[in-house]
Amino acid sequence: MADKVKSILISQPKPASDKSPYFELADKYKIQIDWRPFIHVEGVPAKEFRQQRVNILEHSAIILTSRNAVDHFFRMCEETRVNVPESLKYFCLSESTAYYLQKYVVYRKRKIFHGKQKFEDLMEVIKKHKNEKFLLPCSDIHKRNITDLLDKYNIKYSKSIFYRTVCSDLSDLADVNYDMLVFFSPSGIESLLKNFPDFKQNATRIAAFGTTTAKAVADAGLTLNVHAPAPGFPSMSMAIESYIKKVK
Repeated sequence: MADKVKSILISQPKPASDKSPYFELADKYKIQIDWRPFIHVEGVPAKEFRQQRVNILEHSAIILTSRNAVDHFFRMCEETRVNVPESLKYFCLSESTAYYLQKYVVYRKRKIFHGKQKFEDLMEVIKKHKNEKFLLPCSDIHKRNITDLLDKYNIKYSKSIFYRTVCSDLSDLADVNYDMLVFFSPSGIESLLKNFPDFKQNATRIAAFGTTTAKAVADAGLTLNVHAPAPGFPSMSMAIESYIKKVK
């Protein structure tokens, strides 16, 4: 039988709200839960952006899939001295991303559209504006389904790398051991192995969210102990709680 889980490291920033289910988990089972991002986002320098030969002002609309995309689009405009025209149309993945635009523009004076949460939903809105030329600011690691859908419906667009996902320095964790490590992307696994090339799993349990993250665990030769979403456990916290009960 596996040992009890007494300590968990979650490879993400600590939640801003104290209503996170992980805090309830820690209290309920008397577990130490720590947060530490294994990856972080860095902006592409203006010089590197210019080498992509993408002219922001040649586009009449922009697709924003995250707050990172919003931040780095406006950062790049500032660094390249581009005045964002008031006529630019904004197509945001979700309502929360659309509202985040208020940090940079007067919301009620702009043409802003949004989907529900998935790109398929936003695609239905984009299809009604097929005459626009879209700009897609993205990371070096991005979901293929976005460009696949834009291509499928013959949308005129330019894709440009505005920011990239990089491994964080985790050297201060070298002598710290946790009973469970929790990952949410293949980049997190990559960061673990880059920081600790001699990492041995031993009794450490590994939890992964999503199929691509689970595949990255297997590809790294590690054992996956907790996987979400799964039948009955749509969230990672629920899947971890189920595992804790099992080994208690």
